[in-house]
Amino acid sequence: MRKAITALLIAAFALIGCNTMEGVGKDVQRGGEKLENAADRNK
Repeated sequence: MRKAITALLIAAFALIGCNTMEGVGKDVQRGGEKLENAADRNK
Protein backbone atom coordinates (compact mmCIF):
# COMPACT_ATOMS: atom_id res chain seq x y z
CA MET A 1 0.00 0.00 0.00
CA ARG A 2 2.82 2.39 0.88
CA LYS A 3 4.46 1.81 -2.53
CA ALA A 4 1.19 2.62 -4.33
CA ILE A 5 0.78 5.89 -2.41
CA THR A 6 4.40 6.82 -3.11
CA ALA A 7 3.93 6.08 -6.83
CA LEU A 8 0.78 8.24 -6.94
CA LEU A 9 2.56 11.13 -5.22
CA ILE A 10 5.47 10.92 -7.64
CA ALA A 11 3.08 10.92 -10.60
CA ALA A 12 1.19 13.91 -9.18
CA PHE A 13 4.38 15.91 -8.67
CA ALA A 14 5.54 15.05 -12.19
CA LEU A 15 2.27 16.36 -13.65
CA ILE A 16 2.40 19.51 -11.54
CA GLY A 17 5.97 20.12 -12.68
CA CYS A 18 5.04 19.70 -16.33
CA ASN A 19 2.16 22.13 -16.03
CA THR A 20 4.36 24.67 -14.27
CA MET A 21 7.09 24.43 -16.91
CA GLU A 22 4.49 24.74 -19.65
CA GLY A 23 3.18 27.93 -18.03
CA VAL A 24 6.68 29.37 -17.73
CA GLY A 25 7.35 28.52 -21.38
CA LYS A 26 4.20 30.34 -22.47
CA ASP A 27 5.13 33.40 -20.40
CA VAL A 28 8.62 33.50 -21.88
CA GLN A 29 7.21 33.11 -25.38
CA ARG A 30 4.78 36.00 -24.87
CA GLY A 31 7.59 38.18 -23.54
CA GLY A 32 9.71 37.36 -26.58
CA GLU A 33 6.86 38.21 -28.93
CA LYS A 34 6.42 41.61 -27.26
CA LEU A 35 10.14 42.34 -27.58
CA GLU A 36 10.07 41.31 -31.22
CA ASN A 37 7.08 43.55 -31.94
CA ALA A 38 8.75 46.50 -30.18
CA ALA A 39 11.91 45.95 -32.21
CA ASP A 40 9.89 45.85 -35.44
CA ARG A 41 8.16 49.13 -34.58
CA ASN A 42 11.47 50.88 -33.87
CA LYS A 43 13.33 49.89 -37.02
